[in-house]
Amino acid sequence: MAKLTKRQKAIAGKIEAGKAYNFVEAAALLAELSTVKFSESFDVAVNLGVDPRKSDQVVRSATVLPHGTGKTVRVAVFTQGPAAEAALAAGADRVGMDDLAAEMKGGDLNYDVVIASPDAMRVVGQLGQILGPRGLMPNPKVGTVTPDVATAVKNAKAGQVRYRTDKNGIIHTSVGKIGFDAVKLKENVEALIADLKRIKPASSKGIYVKRVTLSTTMGPGLVIDQSSLEA
Repeated sequence: MAKLTKRQKAIAGKIEAGKAYNFVEAAALLAELSTVKFSESFDVAVNLGVDPRKSDQVVRSATVLPHGTGKTVRVAVFTQGPAAEAALAAGADRVGMDDLAAEMKGGDLNYDVVIASPDAMRVVGQLGQILGPRGLMPNPKVGTVTPDVATAVKNAKAGQVRYRTDKNGIIHTSVGKIGFDAVKLKENVEALIADLKRIKPASSKGIYVKRVTLSTTMGPGLVIDQSSLEA
């Protein structure tokens, strides 16, 4: 068995095995255990009572967190005409059509979100093999294919998170940064869970939100006592 590092031993000594933590307590402990030199993200994993093998139980959506994620988000928009002007006014970093597609084909992919108006999908469709593997392909299910590109840009800049159940029925997303006020972080998670409940598949039976786990980028995961969340 591999020996634990000094850091791993310190972390193990402060975590109670099998305990479900009050959310604010968990956030404070994870912040205390963070020793890296960069600003770690707080991430949440939510185990859902769904069967992801069934197409009608795949949970996929986007939520604007009330306090954002603390990250700077770069947004590219495929659109033209008045919509292009509106997207730029809303804060888009780059707006274009064939010119933007050419840049992306050339390797310029320094964007966190790609948005498209419906009329631009003829151009975006050519980029499936480039954007798809990076999770950047615009999709109407998460609001990134829309005639209202300005609102989509504002949502992305405000800290909208996109998520989809993995093969185990778990969604993963960032909900803030180390240094976030614990109450604001809690409100972000509550907003996420409320949205998950809003889009619960009709065919999902039994307990829907089975487990909520909070972690940091390089830290351990702590199971959250759901009674400490108002969602």
